[in-house]
Amino acid sequence: MNTLRFACRRNIHQIRQFHKCIIQQTEAAAATATVSSTPPISESVSTSTEPAIDSKIELIANQIISLNLIEVAQLSDLLKKRLNLPDAPMMSMGSFVAPKEEEQEVVPEAVQTKFTVKLVAFNEKSKITLIKELKAILPNYNLVQAKKFVESAPVVVKADISKEEADKIMEAITKSGGTAEIV
Repeated sequence: MNTLRFACRRNIHQIRQFHKCIIQQTEAAAATATVSSTPPISESVSTSTEPAIDSKIELIANQIISLNLIEVAQLSDLLKKRLNLPDAPMMSMGSFVAPKEEEQEVVPEAVQTKFTVKLVAFNEKSKITLIKELKAILPNYNLVQAKKFVESAPVVVKADISKEEADKIMEAITKSGGTAEIV
C-alpha cells in the first residue's frame, strides 16, 4: 500500500512538473512566434520508437495538459482524498535512492543525562508534610515560600539534575503526599 501511495505522489509530482514544462514551452513558443514569422512548433511530436498509447490515456493526458495551475492543485487535492494520501512534502525524483543494508550506519541513541522533577499535584490532607519536605529540598525557601510553591502546582521543583538525584526527590515528594514526574 505504501508503494502505491509513493507511486501516486510521484505521479502527481510528475504531472505538476510536466504542466510547468508545457506552460514554459508554450510561453517560449509564443514569444518566438511573435518575434519571427515562423509558426510555433507543435507540442507533441510522435516518433516511431514510442509504443502505441491507448486513446483513453491520450485523452486524459491532453485534458491534464490543458489545466491551469489552480486546476492542477484541485486535481492534486482530489487525488489525495480519493487515494487516502497524506499531505507529505514531495521529494525530487533523483533524491530517492534506497540505501543498502550494509551502508546504513547505526546511529547511537541520545542518552538523556539531565532530568527535571516536576510537582504535578498534591493531596490536601498531606499538604503540610509536603511543604516541609520541599523546604528541605529547596534550601533557599522559607515556609511561606514553600507553601506558595506547593499551591502553584504544577511547577518544576529542580531542573538539570542527575537521574539518581531526580529519583530521590521524586520518592521524597511521593512519600509526602505529592505527585511528581521526571521529565
